[in-house]
Amino acid sequence: MKKKADIGLIGLAVMGENLVLNMESKGYTVAVYNRTTEKVDKFVNGRGAGKNFIGTHNIKELVNALESPRKVMMLVKAGAPVDALIDQLIPHLDKGDVIIDGGNSHFPDTMRRTKYVEEKGLLYVGSGVSGGEEGALTGPSLMPGGSKEAWPLIKDLFQDIAAKVDNIPCCDWVGEDGAGHFVKMVHNGIEYGDMQLISEAYHIMRDFVGLSHDEMHDIFNDWNKGDLDSYLIEITRDIMGYKENGEPLVEKILDAAGQKGTGKWTGITALDLGVPLTLIGEAVFARCLSAQKEERVEAAKILGSPIEKFKGDKTQFIKQIKDALFASKIVSYTQGYVLMREAAKEHNWNLNYGGIAMMWRGGCIIRSAFLKNIKEAFDKNPDLVNLILDSYFKTKVSEAINGWRQVVAQAVVNGIPVPTFSSALSYFDGYRTAKLPANLLQAQRDYFGAHTYERVDKPRGEFFHTNWTGRGGDTASSNYDV
Repeated sequence: MKKKADIGLIGLAVMGENLVLNMESKGYTVAVYNRTTEKVDKFVNGRGAGKNFIGTHNIKELVNALESPRKVMMLVKAGAPVDALIDQLIPHLDKGDVIIDGGNSHFPDTMRRTKYVEEKGLLYVGSGVSGGEEGALTGPSLMPGGSKEAWPLIKDLFQDIAAKVDNIPCCDWVGEDGAGHFVKMVHNGIEYGDMQLISEAYHIMRDFVGLSHDEMHDIFNDWNKGDLDSYLIEITRDIMGYKENGEPLVEKILDAAGQKGTGKWTGITALDLGVPLTLIGEAVFARCLSAQKEERVEAAKILGSPIEKFKGDKTQFIKQIKDALFASKIVSYTQGYVLMREAAKEHNWNLNYGGIAMMWRGGCIIRSAFLKNIKEAFDKNPDLVNLILDSYFKTKVSEAINGWRQVVAQAVVNGIPVPTFSSALSYFDGYRTAKLPANLLQAQRDYFGAHTYERVDKPRGEFFHTNWTGRGGDTASSNYDV
């Protein structure tokens, strides 16, 4: 074993433990520390026994075990624990050393921390890490951002431990200050959308079409070989086939979804930037509604929830469900990319949109075959404003539109909630509508609040106010946009 470690890691929970095993398997010596020091000893003498790990029992000991320039990675709960650790680390580090936050920190916190740490003469990296326990061990998707000078110091290690697709690491430099954690946040928002879309497809097939879990297992297995080839479809296939005492385990699981906040942050950021992130927003709200389990059970007794059984060609309808799922998935990624583009303008980030798709192709939860098509779309047109305008995605949505409409219509008529399928379709229809009814909305705003409006017969940027009742004056409210 080397006398000094290549990197130190704080936080030996599930992700931290598996990530350091990944690092060691790639030839790196890792110093490890955990606030509960018993975990250090248990790991070094357990899963880490006989491997290149240096167990440490305090911050000073951890830092002294590292080669210079020192690199310390934190995998701890987001929020105050990260700030507390940074302040504990700083007195022991020298100029040019690197602090890395690999947790799910909110990107504004990472922006603030980057500035703070750089003012101390150190370098800071906020990196998204996606892939869960298995990804951490075998190769996650890594999305680092922060102090650009830190990238050459961590590049080899990060790209060595990252997942590989076509021998290309699912890791590259994302951008300045909070860009890495922002991209991870959007990844998680898209993950919320994908999971809800798949759940709606399952709901329709189970309660409306009346399919067995074995039939759904076969359907998801088939879908995983085509356009929908992805990690989440793959695991859904496995879940449908998993049985406990001969019964599908999934039906024994309470229908109350949890969440850790990244989906909510994505929706709030979209509202702040004025981006119509409708599908991901509905996915977050669907989890909130699911959590009201007891209230829903009582409401069902009072209001009823009858679902008529499907009458028709099941094979054709299942194909239409697949079309609705794929077209809605395109909308989910589209909205996520629009959000990244607007955030890049707001924060002066130079994001590589095709490169982000490549980072998501392996290791992460939303990895899917069609990410290569996103990469190709931005290769063709780096200034692409909306994925649906790319020829590949335009064609795919056009092919799916009739089935998509049929599924949403059948769900609405038969009382099956499909918040993400329907919001995705509404977004698509709204985006391609040259004249929306917002002219009436603007007239209403001007009528009750003198908020002014623009005119179609005048240049953009000129605002007008009408005295609608004859009782108002000429004074107009000041104009501003979200």
